Formats: sequence, C-alpha cells, structure tokens
Amino acid sequence: MILSSSDRWINLVITVLLVVIAVTALFPLYYVFVISFTDPSEYLRGGIILFPEKWTLSSYQYILSTPTFVRAIGVSSFLAVVGTACSLLVTSALAYTVSRKQLYGRRLLMLGILLTTLFQPGIIPPFILVKELGLMNNIWALILPALTSGWYVLLMKGFFDGIPVSLEEAATIDGAGDLGVWFKIILPLSLPAMAAFGLFYAVAYWNTFFTAVLYMNDHTKWPLQVLLQNMLIDSSTAMGGDAAAEMMAEQRIPPETLKMAAVVVATVPILMVYPFLQKHFSKGAMVGSVKE
Repeated sequence: MILSSSDRWINLVITVLLVVIAVTALFPLYYVFVISFTDPSEYLRGGIILFPEKWTLSSYQYILSTPTFVRAIGVSSFLAVVGTACSLLVTSALAYTVSRKQLYGRRLLMLGILLTTLFQPGIIPPFILVKELGLMNNIWALILPALTSGWYVLLMKGFFDGIPVSLEEAATIDGAGDLGVWFKIILPLSLPAMAAFGLFYAVAYWNTFFTAVLYMNDHTKWPLQVLLQNMLIDSSTAMGGDAAAEMMAEQRIPPETLKMAAVVVATVPILMVYPFLQKHFSKGAMVGSVKE
C-alpha cells in the first residue's frame, strides 16, 4: 500500500509524539537507576547526572546490609509468595463452585459476589474485623482480608464456563470427586488464567502499603513499601536510627542515593517475574470477557 504525502507526515508526527511520550515516561526510571549506581562524591557535586563517571554499588551494599531493609524485603516476599498462592487457591475454588450449574443457591451466591464489586465497606469495618480477630501486628492481617476479589472470581468463572463439561463427566466416571476434578482437571487447564491473576495478586501484595499502615504498629513487621515511605521522610530513622545515621556519615553516602537504590530493589522483582508469565498473560488477561 502506497501512502500519500499527507499520510506520511501524519505517521511521522504520530511517531515523534509517541517517542516523546515514551522518553518522558522512561526518563524518571532511568534517572532513579543511574543515581542509585552513582558514586557519592560525584552526586554531591550537584547537577543532573545522565551517565555516571564512576559506577558504584555502595548504596546497595549499605541497604542490603541493614537488618531493617532485609527484614522488610522478607516480609514483602512472604506476602507476594504466600499471599498469591492463598489468593489463587481461594479465587479458583470459589469461581469453580459458582460455575457449577447444579449448585443449590448459585444465583444468590453470585449476587453476593457481584455486590462486593459494586459496594465497598470502607476502612472502619475491615479494621474492626482485624482487631476483633486479634490480627493486629500480625502479617496475616495483610493477607486474609484481601484473599480474593469479586471481580477476579467473576472473570475466572467465565473461564471455567468455557471448559467442556464432558471432561468433568469423564473424570467423574473414572471415580474422581469434586476436589479431584477441580485439582486434576480444572486447574491444569487454567494455567493462563492462573498466571494472569497470579501476577495481579503478586503485584498487589508486593505493593502492600495502606493496610500495613493501618494494621502494623510494629516497625519490624513493615513490608518494603512502608519502609520506603519512611525512608523518603527520614532515611536514618527508617533504617535504624542514630546507628544508621553514623554509618551513613562514615561511608559518606547521600540519603538520596539510598532512596534511589531502595526504589530499584523494590521494583526489580516484579519486573523479573513478568517475562516468565508473559506467554500466558495476554490470553489469561481476557478470561471470561468474551463469550462464544
């Protein structure tokens, strides 16, 4: 197809515009990455640094040697791994249950799930629930109230509706019960959906912030995002008080490079997980949204 002169100019303008938008969006990420590896003496000279004269790992060595930061990484990792596994288990089980047409009270249960997507309880009811269950300052307070999402249940139900009933009937004839059908037939066929929702859940758990602020008064149980927020306010206090401040002074590490390094450490794990799930993501993200 031969483009006219006006079409070429339009394509050129669109291309330039998209490049400008991409550079504008990526530059802050690049700047954070560069500053985190910049030598402290070079950073202290001031100015915008686009490419450091000397690369160093001093900021990363400092934050990864601090018990507070390592502990926060452990908490966030626990939330991302255990929380995601529990959420996928509950979401898939509930979605499979409501997808069975022979279930008594199925419509009423579906209505209840739908209502959770339309009306949110706010802050106070979950806080009272967590407090009455004795989960304050307990890491499970960040997992149990967020185990599933009504929206994800409905989407996954749509995916399960597309699985032929004949497969379940064949498994039942072979002696499999409901749990066997779900675990041995349904879940293996649902890898694209599980991968997509697993990524959504993992990102949400890894970025846990507000609920941790509400339920975690013990700073030793803070996830990474809460620690980062406190680092942005006061690096020395968040990283361990006066001892951390003295260590920073001895090593002459600017607080800003520590903040940038912490942001990179908090971002990289999710970026590393995405490529492994990409082949399932495009298909799984559309589960339940299109009916044949």
